[in-house]
Amino acid sequence: MKTISYFSLIVLLVAANACNEKDNFSPPQSQLTGALLYNGDSIYLEHNRVSYQIYQYGFGKLCPIEQTFTQSGVLNSLLFDGDYKLIVPNGQGPFLWPKTSGGAPDSLTINMSGNQNLDIDVTPYYMIRNTNISASGSTATATFKVEKIVTDANAKDIESVTLYINKSQFVANSSNMAQTSVAGGDITDPNNINLSVDIPSITPAQSYVFARVGLKIAGIEDMIFSPLFQVSF
Repeated sequence: MKTISYFSLIVLLVAANACNEKDNFSPPQSQLTGALLYNGDSIYLEHNRVSYQIYQYGFGKLCPIEQTFTQSGVLNSLLFDGDYKLIVPNGQGPFLWPKTSGGAPDSLTINMSGNQNLDIDVTPYYMIRNTNISASGSTATATFKVEKIVTDANAKDIESVTLYINKSQFVANSSNMAQTSVAGGDITDPNNINLSVDIPSITPAQSYVFARVGLKIAGIEDMIFSPLFQVSF
């Protein structure tokens, strides 16, 4: 029994020492920033919805650092200096991400040595163009066009487009105070789409709302959005 107790004590001391050594490491100090782009135009998303993963080379099968893009399509990660790879997992995002011959997400190589900026070019299924959102009285109205980008065998139909408004800057299907939609099959002219929604009363009162247009792609979970507008009324 004494042998087992001494052995257990040694294990605990080694583990504690290992934890102390780990705690003494300096925190990561290199900032990785960047954004999702298509031909220089930002890809707008739902906040905290579309994830990306970062792996560090040379450390075996470690779990990835998993984070999400902002609703402006921006990434921001604090890393140690070193070599990394970045992927967007299958099933994430309203865009095509390159894949390997085996169907796995292809990776981007990142060499961190101090702060780095990494803008990522992707191909969205659709883009929302020429958006304007304004208010007349207590009604918000959006005018915009929809451009189909992917037209080959990977092309998808529009399930719906929706005008969302909210009292905060987070505006999407999961965060809105009012919305109105039109089904993709009911869009007669993709170059001239109009949507209007009544602005509900706000407590405490404020004289503005935030608004965006979102496009749901058939068979794709994540939506693509227009830029964010602050609309006074």
